Amino acid sequence: MPEKREPEHVTDLRRLKAFTNPRRMQLYRLLFAAGTATASQLAEQVDEAPSLVSYHLRKLAEHGFVTEATGRSADGRERWWQVTTEDGWGFRTSDFADTPEGAAVAGALTRGIFEARVSQYLAYLDQSAAWGKEWTDAAFSSEWLLDLTPAELAEMSEEFSAVARRWRDRGEEARKTGATENREHVSVHLNGFPFRP
Repeated sequence: MPEKREPEHVTDLRRLKAFTNPRRMQLYRLLFAAGTATASQLAEQVDEAPSLVSYHLRKLAEHGFVTEATGRSADGRERWWQVTTEDGWGFRTSDFADTPEGAAVAGALTRGIFEARVSQYLAYLDQSAAWGKEWTDAAFSSEWLLDLTPAELAEMSEEFSAVARRWRDRGEEARKTGATENREHVSVHLNGFPFRP
């Protein structure tokens, strides 16, 4: 059985603050999807100056989220970057709720992540016809209204994570063996939270 890999659990407020700049979150996501990239390549995708992108990448590196990708530069002048861990990172808002600053940072970051996800999905909807029938038929958006306890919601989260890890591992294996035909980056968003009607 493959080893269970978990995202890094961030508990240091200083590290979390690195992502309060929305551009850094965007750059991290792009770099995570690309595997490796230069500041110039990322700058083209976000329509920013390479020097500003380099600054943001250095800030992310200071906090251990990205690192230089060794062996990529052909002439030593290009600086290639990669995310530090291929399993990503996460945090719990409760880890930062004990101070007003921590609660504000965690809240702002959670909202920023959600807004980035919504923006990404809206961009897909605007471009869905260009993806063709095979991709649009495979894409999904679902909502279930359930009655659960906190423990059951946590258990469901673990089950979803296990399923996502299994599919991520399948994609990684396909990439290693060169079976990448008809593969695209796929974003899966599942949100589970309590509400009262």
